[in-house]
Amino acid sequence: MDRVLIIGASGGIGSALGVQLRAQGGHVVGLSRSGDGFDITDEASVEAHLNALDGPFCGIIVATGALEIEGAAPEKSIRAVTAKAMADQFAVNAIGPALVLRHVARLLPRDRRSVCAVLTARVGSIGDNRIGGWTSYRAAKAAANQIVHTTAIELARTHRDLVCVTLHPGTVETPFTAKYLGRHPAVPAEVAAHNILTVLDGLSPAQSGRFYDWAGKEVPW
Repeated sequence: MDRVLIIGASGGIGSALGVQLRAQGGHVVGLSRSGDGFDITDEASVEAHLNALDGPFCGIIVATGALEIEGAAPEKSIRAVTAKAMADQFAVNAIGPALVLRHVARLLPRDRRSVCAVLTARVGSIGDNRIGGWTSYRAAKAAANQIVHTTAIELARTHRDLVCVTLHPGTVETPFTAKYLGRHPAVPAEVAAHNILTVLDGLSPAQSGRFYDWAGKEVPW
């Protein structure tokens, strides 16, 4: 990919994506809270930063996300749900990506292939949920999946060569997941970034609007 916009460019996966894309000769534009004051939960911040950009980008990747916000850990059961923790999860993991997606039609080309990907999580799959728990995080990621699916349907009318998908990057060794790895296998951010780019390179516009994991396998909604 030649010119790519990464939202969440200073995070573990976002920074690894930037390194690999630059190594491939790509031009990367990155936005993040720590580097640019970009706040995906603030509508005015999203509008100001994205309105300042000119397209076209051949790829837009939203690599933001939060598992624990202001000390609120994922709930072990529905009894632990609070309005504040759930609202915070939706602000970061669903509403924020939706605010970014409002701009992609203008920033992506209409005359050639491009990609738009939002990193969500397998736990956002309703069909794959067999153990319960993590209600707020699961619900926010499921909402993000629906937002991307809807966006893909709309953009297909004007951007026929676009691949717009949600991706599960796998369990990645970052500060984001450090407290929750347990016995789950995890990979370094560099490996996750390589997997993500490989999957995106292999998808066609006919596969737009779907949910894939790090190996390119489709995940049930």
